[in-house]
Amino acid sequence: MTTILHIDASARPGQSGTDPHGSHTRRLSSYFIRRWRERFPEDKVVYRDVGAQPPAVVTGDWVHAAFTKPEDRVPWMHGVLAESDTLVGELFAADTIVAGVPMYNFGVPAPFKAYIDNVVRVGRTFGFERRGDNVSYWPMLPEGKRLVLLSSRGDVGYDKGGPLEHSNHVEPQVKTAFAYIGLTDVWSAAAEYDEYGGDRLAVSLTAAERDIDGYVREA
Repeated sequence: MTTILHIDASARPGQSGTDPHGSHTRRLSSYFIRRWRERFPEDKVVYRDVGAQPPAVVTGDWVHAAFTKPEDRVPWMHGVLAESDTLVGELFAADTIVAGVPMYNFGVPAPFKAYIDNVVRVGRTFGFERRGDNVSYWPMLPEGKRLVLLSSRGDVGYDKGGPLEHSNHVEPQVKTAFAYIGLTDVWSAAAEYDEYGGDRLAVSLTAAERDIDGYVREA
């Protein structure tokens, strides 16, 4: 049985095509899960809505606690790290992470950045060692996990080779952060034309759903 961690990061409630002003990424991630369950009904899905319930941002106390050896932590440190412990635990337990992450001002939404900051954590998801003047880092996530990244954009041309590729800091940022902790297998799909609406948006959403169909069919 596969465990899927389903994450939504959009500030918009509801799904486009169903709810007024609904989210395109919520629509795509929900579509993915629905199609996956049709093929693999026995698989487990854990849901995390960071758009509606953002993780706490990293503070100085969080950094102090994270960089303190577990055996030396005092009670308040465990409290500060409790949410991070839960998020990291979900990540370790998942075989596939399905993340709906829209583009906000060329990057990820603030709640998803907070999520990244909580799961990219010294001693839990990455390790490091000082050797003289050099520092070595290594990932600590188990091998074999896959990230499915589903995004949406207001304009068009953000994909590789497109005229706005240089302004796309969603997929590159997410891939870099997750690769750092050991998750390098990433598949992505995105819808564009949100600011245009109409037929062009509808066609782009349908194309993204068709890409999802192909992925699930070949899984």
